[in-house]
Amino acid sequence: MKRRDFLKSGAKGSLASGLLLTGTNLNAKDKDTNGSWVSDRSKDNWQQLSNGEKGTPERFKHENYQVVVVGGGLAGICAAVAAAREGAQTLLVQDRSVLGGNASSEIRVLVNGVNHLQPDWIPERETGIIEEILLHNRFLNPQESFSVWDHVLYDFVIREPHLDLLLNTQAVNVEMKGNRIKKAVCWQTSTETEYHINAEQFIDCSGDGLLAATAGAEYRTGREAKAEFNEKYAPEKADGWQMGASLLIAGKDMGKPTPYTPPSFMIPFDLKKSHPKRKIRSFNEGYWWVEVGSQNDIIADQNEIQEKLMGHVHGVWDYIKNSGEIEGAENYALEWIGSVPGRRESRRFMGDHILNERDLVDHHHFEDAVAYGGWSLDEHNPGGIENLGEPPSYFHYHFKKIYQIPFRSLYSKNIENLMFSGRNISQTHIALSSTRVMATCALMGQATGTAAGMCVQHNTNPRGIYKKHLKDLQEKLSINDAFIPDHPFTNKNDKVKDATQITASSTKSGDAALLNDGWSRDFQGKTHHWASSTLPATVNVEWENPVELSSVIIKCDTNVKMNIMMRNNYNNRKIFTDKVPPELLKSLSLQAKSKGKWIDLGTLDQNQTRRIKFNFEKVKTTSIRIVMHETYGKEYAKLFEIMAFEEEVLS
Repeated sequence: MKRRDFLKSGAKGSLASGLLLTGTNLNAKDKDTNGSWVSDRSKDNWQQLSNGEKGTPERFKHENYQVVVVGGGLAGICAAVAAAREGAQTLLVQDRSVLGGNASSEIRVLVNGVNHLQPDWIPERETGIIEEILLHNRFLNPQESFSVWDHVLYDFVIREPHLDLLLNTQAVNVEMKGNRIKKAVCWQTSTETEYHINAEQFIDCSGDGLLAATAGAEYRTGREAKAEFNEKYAPEKADGWQMGASLLIAGKDMGKPTPYTPPSFMIPFDLKKSHPKRKIRSFNEGYWWVEVGSQNDIIADQNEIQEKLMGHVHGVWDYIKNSGEIEGAENYALEWIGSVPGRRESRRFMGDHILNERDLVDHHHFEDAVAYGGWSLDEHNPGGIENLGEPPSYFHYHFKKIYQIPFRSLYSKNIENLMFSGRNISQTHIALSSTRVMATCALMGQATGTAAGMCVQHNTNPRGIYKKHLKDLQEKLSINDAFIPDHPFTNKNDKVKDATQITASSTKSGDAALLNDGWSRDFQGKTHHWASSTLPATVNVEWENPVELSSVIIKCDTNVKMNIMMRNNYNNRKIFTDKVPPELLKSLSLQAKSKGKWIDLGTLDQNQTRRIKFNFEKVKTTSIRIVMHETYGKEYAKLFEIMAFEEEVLS
């Protein structure tokens, strides 16, 4: 369906969605006479004053897509964009009125990933689609407004060809055909509309995973026993505890003493009775340890958890303002307080591999690696703020290098056309304590979205991609700048691999010959870049015999050792910045030598991405020349990789 027609259908509304119908998937006998599951409006008594007639509102729509992604957090956005870039007609279904999930203005969790590795606390920042999003925000939202961030995410999604969006819509059930999902049954609260959406592939990135659960995908909740996976930090006996949800707040210095009177539902808090690792460091960024978990059905407990969190968060602020124990709070007032809890854990769906603590801390090398992580094993204590005697998190283990995440943990073991990305992947509770951060989840999303597009292309399912097309999946991810540790790019179709020589006009560091070594960043102490001494600068790629080219991809520098997500403070300027990376190439051009003459293939004057793609009419050439004119601040240019292909790269 065309986007314009889709918009006219009322697909984008303004209210948040809630559950409508859950349980086992429905059969034809459960439908009403019009074919809908839940939206029968035959009893409506509606008089239309515009024409004096009585009528029945149409509240049922049937749509067909190739890929449906459920959940519009960062994992879901990256999955949907990746699938669409593979040419698949894709629909993103989001149950809130804004995109971003826990990162949205409703919740305001920071987009953490591999923010710092020991011993020097240096990042190994994620690239690919998630970096595109964060850079897009740096250009469009320099004021770092969370509400503007919502619109940055909306813009990033709706500008993508082949991708449609349904807001305020929850996938509440499925229709099955054997062990395949045939259609998703969705309810859009803002328009009172029921959608039946057919698709070839489904990706559940919703966190709680209602679509996957109603399809019958195998899942588990709680904490595994230590012995099941030989996990050092797991409990001796399995139990039901799941990490809790949090409510965040933001204070503002009003410039004068500002009183605070707590509401009636406030739950008193006393920091002196709490574990010493529960700290109040500032007044403007909230406290992630205002958290309540569950050892039972954490989804069913969410309303109770939300009520408790609202009481606890006001109790903490009351202690800050009125206990007399906290210095410097007199002039601060609450500028913002969340009402939507940010969830950490619920269902974990089982795949062909269950990612576990040993995989992470032993840095297991997976042949099917498609993503990576490196956040600490950050398991929060059972009960959260209701368990004040324990530290808010145990921080069991801090990583010195990144670990791999395998594709087999991203698809269902028993539903053949279902994948998942985010906190609901196939993993143990202890593994989740690290992989759950959003930039890591986004990498999973790019992997599953790319795989879904490939499933459509090859008429197969995720397990088929693993068995027959794994190398192609990894190479597509590399081409699109999703870094896979210890899996260098080796695509035989890359003509730069066959180059006779690569030379540069000047060299400050590295070597131009490294630009085809298959590595898109300096990694584990090894250099994989070339940097010029000055600007402008040129790099030439030469072939002994003419080659035919239609696409050239360049990966420039954005300093992956610096975090670029929005934050509430930038106290550590060594690893956090609130600016566009000055290393990023701003202006460059591409030329090719054909029949002894240099011809222009493309110019880019306001580049805003690390991965730069030039597509052009096929040309036969013995040399290409990249001319770098300007960065966003540095007086030199740095490149990591050059690729060139005979056929046009569409994604």
